[in-house]
Amino acid sequence: MPHLAAPASPPPAPNLMSDAREAASSSPPSERGRRKAVVVVMGATGAGKSRLAVDLARHFAGVEVVSADSMQVYRGLDVLTNKVSLDEQNGVPHHLLSIVDPSVEFTCRHFRDHALPIIEDILDRGGLPVVVGGTNFYIQALVSPFLFEDMSEDMQGCTLSDQLDDIGLATDDVRSGYEHLKEIDPIAAQRIHPNNHRKIKRYLELYATTGVLPSDLFQGEAAEDKWGRPTSSRFDCCFLWVDAELHVLDNYVNERVDCMINAGLLDEVRNIYNPGAVYTQGLRQAIGVREFDEFFRLYFTKKEPDEIKAGMLDLHDDKLKSLLDEAVSQLKANTRRLVRRQRRRLHQLNKDFGWNLHHIDATEAFQCTTGDSWHVKVIKPCADTVRRFLSNDTTLASKDSTNDGGGTRLASRELWTQYVCEACDNRVLRGAHEWEQHKQGRGHRKRTQRLKRKSKIKSTSSEAEV
Repeated sequence: MPHLAAPASPPPAPNLMSDAREAASSSPPSERGRRKAVVVVMGATGAGKSRLAVDLARHFAGVEVVSADSMQVYRGLDVLTNKVSLDEQNGVPHHLLSIVDPSVEFTCRHFRDHALPIIEDILDRGGLPVVVGGTNFYIQALVSPFLFEDMSEDMQGCTLSDQLDDIGLATDDVRSGYEHLKEIDPIAAQRIHPNNHRKIKRYLELYATTGVLPSDLFQGEAAEDKWGRPTSSRFDCCFLWVDAELHVLDNYVNERVDCMINAGLLDEVRNIYNPGAVYTQGLRQAIGVREFDEFFRLYFTKKEPDEIKAGMLDLHDDKLKSLLDEAVSQLKANTRRLVRRQRRRLHQLNKDFGWNLHHIDATEAFQCTTGDSWHVKVIKPCADTVRRFLSNDTTLASKDSTNDGGGTRLASRELWTQYVCEACDNRVLRGAHEWEQHKQGRGHRKRTQRLKRKSKIKSTSSEAEV
């Protein structure tokens, strides 16, 4: 059984919440036909989103791709972040690739503020924007009429470090920060994972600068009925979810990592390696950077300056070879975990936020290496869906959360519940959906069975002593 922490009743919302509610109510109308059409291609890492977006350009005029990837927006690490090459773009314009300095923090709010003018410009020119990416929070930022970040405007002459110092916390003291957040706002603390360093800092920043509890932003009509729901979107969105069976995606991820190694991934990571680097901001957050820290730490101690400058990677050293193998294995494992998180999030968007995601199963296309299975199983059904959407077929209208009898609203509140799995080293799960998914996992079942066996042995020993 998990530890289950139920959220307490929130205090009355401050005036800032009223401002947010007014902002939400003034968002563009949601009736079909009054909003401009945008196609959104979603899916886990390696599912073929970028390929599908380019292929759609063969069926629809004026397609331009807007990347919604939190790592591809940075300059550098093109191989590691799997950016679409010029050849792969096939002449289709791509936006928001390699536009940000690697050291800069780029948030959902920044993405929204960059993406909206681009999308509007494409629409004004009569084109069809196709938003593509695995960073689902970026896509939610486009859908939502307001964001949490909008409530935390930059303060003149007051940095985040200053604000955290004011409440007795250091910028890098993330664990203490989470404990402090639990003290001042347990509801907000339940909403995020203890390892979500960026969100912890932002919540503390909001509280330090405005005195507003972060949880107040998630209460009331504006948060429940507006935030993250397609019916409140600026655009009329057609959501395509390209997916495949988990074991197929796992195999593809493993193969893709091997291809990245051969394509120069090690050279990319070596060029940005810094033994004192912080891995929680900028491009260094990318999966595949931190994993090689120990390897390059030893590598730079063994190599002469001339060898390093020449880019020589001599892996005849047994210790270096062992560390490299471990790093590659960890990169594959962490990418597979990312795939699972992304798929869970997509299920939540579909179920808890009322997104009408058109699910396309690409499993057969991945498994078949000959013929036109990708065209038959993926491109054709997606093109048909978009074609009906653009022709204003009402069967493709987004689900209206106002007609669910309150079920969706209750489901979104359930996302606030935090579960702690004792069997899995007190792992934190958020929401009933994530908890149920975790319980079905093979690792959880094995640990639970192991604990039951130990408990049974202990019980038998106690009875024997009596």
